[in-house]
Amino acid sequence: MKTEIMLATNNEGKLQEFRDILSPLGYLVYSPKDLNLDFDPIENGKDFRENALIKAKAASKIADFPVIADDSGLCIHDLNGFPGLTTARYLKEMGSLDGVLRDIGSRLPPDSKREATFECTICLIEHKGNKPLFFEGHCPGILLKEKRGGHGFGYDPIFHSLEHDLDFGTASEEEKNKVSHRGKALAKLALYLAI
Repeated sequence: MKTEIMLATNNEGKLQEFRDILSPLGYLVYSPKDLNLDFDPIENGKDFRENALIKAKAASKIADFPVIADDSGLCIHDLNGFPGLTTARYLKEMGSLDGVLRDIGSRLPPDSKREATFECTICLIEHKGNKPLFFEGHCPGILLKEKRGGHGFGYDPIFHSLEHDLDFGTASEEEKNKVSHRGKALAKLALYLAI
């Protein structure tokens, strides 16, 4: 029998990534949409950890089983961590990855190495009132100058992981999940849940 858990997101790509990793461990991962729940908390934390906690607390009020929430983003070193907490909103405002590349290209100094880090914090609340637990993952890389491949979602087609010399836009989901920021945080969560 599978253990039910709710992921506090309306992002289908993120939901699939969590399912890919947690389902083999015996977890049935629901989204608020799967449960016909209205879920849109205001994410006004000062960092990824606070935003993950805001979403997890909101989810734990409406779900009758454990909840997980994550907050993540792309932090470009030469832009003082921008877009960071506004990563998803920024992509939406730019309209496309091409728009993102044009805008970021205009902001970066000419000698920039385009170094960037994907960061992720996952918050788990196992039962209402329980102390939240946090799991973090980081993926250092570079921001590509043009899109490569069409795999993944969000910024994947313009990100190159330095640790494994891997373009996220051409990598399979299995390859990316092993090295991505969310994959690393999820591995820590999965290890905790398996104990």
